[in-house]
Amino acid sequence: MTDPIHIIGGGMAGSEAAWQAVSLGVPVVLHEMRPHVATFAHQTEGLAELVCSNSFRSDDDESNAVGLLHWEMRQAGGLIMEMGDAHSLPAGGALAVDRHAFSDAVTRRLSEHPLVTIERGEIAGLPPEDWSSVIVATGPLTSPALAEAVLALTGEDSLAFFDAIAPIVYADSVDLSKAWFQSRYDKGETEEDRTAYLNCPMDRAQYDAFIDALLAAEKTEFHDWERDTPYFEGCLPIEVMAERGRDTLRWGPLKPVGLTNPHDPSVKPHAIVQLRRDNALGTLYNIVGFQTKMKYGAQTSVFSMIPGLENAKFARLGGIHRNTFLNSPRLLDGRMRLKARPSLRFAGQVTGVEGYVESAAMGLLAGRLAAAEQLGREPELPPATTAIGALLNHITGGAEAATFQPMNVNFGLFPPLGEGPKGRRGKKDRARAYTERAKSDWNHWISAF
Repeated sequence: MTDPIHIIGGGMAGSEAAWQAVSLGVPVVLHEMRPHVATFAHQTEGLAELVCSNSFRSDDDESNAVGLLHWEMRQAGGLIMEMGDAHSLPAGGALAVDRHAFSDAVTRRLSEHPLVTIERGEIAGLPPEDWSSVIVATGPLTSPALAEAVLALTGEDSLAFFDAIAPIVYADSVDLSKAWFQSRYDKGETEEDRTAYLNCPMDRAQYDAFIDALLAAEKTEFHDWERDTPYFEGCLPIEVMAERGRDTLRWGPLKPVGLTNPHDPSVKPHAIVQLRRDNALGTLYNIVGFQTKMKYGAQTSVFSMIPGLENAKFARLGGIHRNTFLNSPRLLDGRMRLKARPSLRFAGQVTGVEGYVESAAMGLLAGRLAAAEQLGREPELPPATTAIGALLNHITGGAEAATFQPMNVNFGLFPPLGEGPKGRRGKKDRARAYTERAKSDWNHWISAF
């Protein structure tokens, strides 16, 4: 019998790693500490629980790097994408999922697989030496005991940054005499997609008053040991964005473009707050881009200033938590193995990729590489011209170790195309050239694996 792969962490990366390994015929033991050890952000004991947004972002595989990542994972038989597609919600050009149905489906599929053993309990420290293959996929909420053990093993100073959670609103508490349903630029193939977002308009006076209240609101105080922890730039609290300039939010999550207010079409809003459906029933909506570190009382007060949300009821308020990630360019080899102990392979957000699908993609690759090793093979790595290969290259040497921070997938991580369309008009053609090259190279790699 092939020795099992031990996977620590049952989130997006761990679940995908397990699925890829067993699909190649290698047994896995999936260790998940919940419900015995809780985290700040998780609410259930389900595998692949989505703790922040419910969006996998753009599903456009022709001109968007995230959509290309979706495509590559589907081509590799990815469980996360299969279950995401099965439990998708209308979201314009994005892929959003019903978070509870999605997690339940992933949990059920893995629980029922004969090569998967799920063990509940914390791995408090480094795993036993006799585990021949381990994937650490503990995500941003790695247990303190394991994080401290990795720190001691690697000699690093810290493994952390701050991340934030957006609030969720009950849909029936939104005032539809002020808000309306519409996706930006009416994106989507169906009417459901084209009306996937709730929009709350602000005039200049309302926006200015909102910004003033946001800046003055009482915020969460950090402990002394947390004070030097940086924020992740891709998931900044809304009040931190506001501190960077009064118009920062208007050109970020509150940008007033691609939408028309049917209640007063002649007036162009100064800013627009969007809410995205969070479950299949359409009873819950999350406020897009509204990650926050405001205290709970301040949140309900400040968010009630948004037109349409004056009487909003919250299923969950926002929050902030300390996340963990490795300085992967310094600590990992090209196959995501810890240089200080090669039997440990890392995957997911703990490696310094940011986002649900990026985390799952690194789990997909880690599961395949670990399974191949257990079977006595060492396959080629995916080309850097592919989305997964570009992420792998970035975290294992493409990024500068001295300034390494979590990164979403983007075409800036891909090798240049050489000669091609230039300027703004050529942007879409360049994106298509990236995706066409990636798809060809990915199909070649996956068929030879």
